[in-house]
Amino acid sequence: MARRTRTRRRGAVTAVLVAGAVTASLMAGCTTDDRPSDDGRGQTHSQSQSQSPDHSESPEPESVGPVLAVKIDNVRAARPQTGLDAADIVYAEQVEGGLSRLMAVYATRLPKAVGPVRSARESDLELLRQFDEPTLAFSGAQRKLLPLIDRAPLNAESPESAASGAYYRGTDKAAPHNLYLRPQRLIGAAPGSDALTTGFRYGAAPEGGTPEKSRTVRFPSARFTFTWSADRHGWLVSMDGTPTVATDGERVAAATVVVQYVKVRESRFHDVLGNNSPYTQSVGSGRAQVLRDRRTFDVEWRRGSATEGTDFTTADGTPVNFAKGQVWVVFATA
Repeated sequence: MARRTRTRRRGAVTAVLVAGAVTASLMAGCTTDDRPSDDGRGQTHSQSQSQSPDHSESPEPESVGPVLAVKIDNVRAARPQTGLDAADIVYAEQVEGGLSRLMAVYATRLPKAVGPVRSARESDLELLRQFDEPTLAFSGAQRKLLPLIDRAPLNAESPESAASGAYYRGTDKAAPHNLYLRPQRLIGAAPGSDALTTGFRYGAAPEGGTPEKSRTVRFPSARFTFTWSADRHGWLVSMDGTPTVATDGERVAAATVVVQYVKVRESRFHDVLGNNSPYTQSVGSGRAQVLRDRRTFDVEWRRGSATEGTDFTTADGTPVNFAKGQVWVVFATA
């Protein structure tokens, strides 16, 4: 019944949004790193779909609805990414081979394009349970994972299920790093900040903290560096030693960075080369650091169940506020 309900909802949105759109068809394959793999979804696209991303952004009226979560490619061939700077939250997780992938969550504004869009992982389903019926935009998944995505309480939107024209192939990068999403054709309008049921609190910084100029978090084959900028009053993002910029050349800066230490274990899924897909466990508790206002705060995190958000508190249990603006959460291995 839940699947039929989601299908009807997508059909209603499609009827409104597809009017005037160019009819297109594309299928996108799942990859676990720079190499394409078989996820049960083809990789074909017509010449009419190959076009440059629309990098501009227009304000969106707030409405009632779910957040949009987009899985974004994060290997060198995929950079610079499009629309990353407009996300409310960016999650960084480990994938096969110790590489990284991003999940960008949009609630308060929608860029005109986001990408490159890539494949989903099993742990994404647990992470997204904190939101009410979120829309997940992704290019595919490991074949045996697809039934789990289909049964999850979310609106799964791959290129083959989305409204015509929601996905397209760009010309600035080689496949598979050139699949982009037009968010407005998928969800219509930004749902607003009330849809961000993460448990994050925003306000004045807590007492104390340690002065910090720069912080690097390392995965086995990837690294993230956050450097304080007084001019931007935020943390400039670098990935794998390269400054992270939007496609318009502007540096991406986070108001708050969370380094959250979690259990990263093997999952039951593998890529086509036999590499295990890591499972990032976001339910539980542990330690974390919150970076804001040029200081680092040692905190504790707790997420009691998949349907709850995550609480961040000081040692005495006082909730820790984040700075208003974009939040990056990097899941480091505990």
